[in-house]
Amino acid sequence: MKRRSPQPAPGSGRPCLEAEEFVTVARIRRARGRCGEVLAELFTDFPERFRQREDLLLYRPGGQRRLVGLEKAWFHKGNVVLKFAGIDSIAAAKTLAGCEVQIPVERRLPLGGSAVYWSDLPGCRVVQGKRELGVVRHLDPTIGTPVLVVDTPQGELLIPFAEEICRRVDLAGRRIEVELPEGLEDLNR
Repeated sequence: MKRRSPQPAPGSGRPCLEAEEFVTVARIRRARGRCGEVLAELFTDFPERFRQREDLLLYRPGGQRRLVGLEKAWFHKGNVVLKFAGIDSIAAAKTLAGCEVQIPVERRLPLGGSAVYWSDLPGCRVVQGKRELGVVRHLDPTIGTPVLVVDTPQGELLIPFAEEICRRVDLAGRRIEVELPEGLEDLNR
């Protein structure tokens, strides 16, 4: 990832990074407490990393990113409570509701084995043997086994993201090799 030169974030005195690739690790839901803390929904399998971070990026969809210092982080009922430097009141914390808490892609933890980051899957070509089926639009994790939503010339194809079906994921080559169970394509039509 290339970084462009930092620009000052409005009113913060801290630089605002503009870069091509970021990952959302949490979304701020609301203010919590009287000293500027916020309650955020977690979007990471590594929540303990909040305790190791000093700086995070706040992003309001459609707006700018701004770099903020993280003073404290603790967990509460499956969420994370964050205290940022310079956010010291309920009123200031309320302005952050809806912001995404992000990190640059390059700061993600490396994964072991066949594990992949779901955010890396969109745009991958899906192939079975020598036949290209389509391109991954996104991964839907809502029910049971996550499902790849694949755009094909015939329409949308839903493929369970399971090792028995998705035999090889080549992120460098942007390719997922699948072995679809008999009838799966017909079930999607």
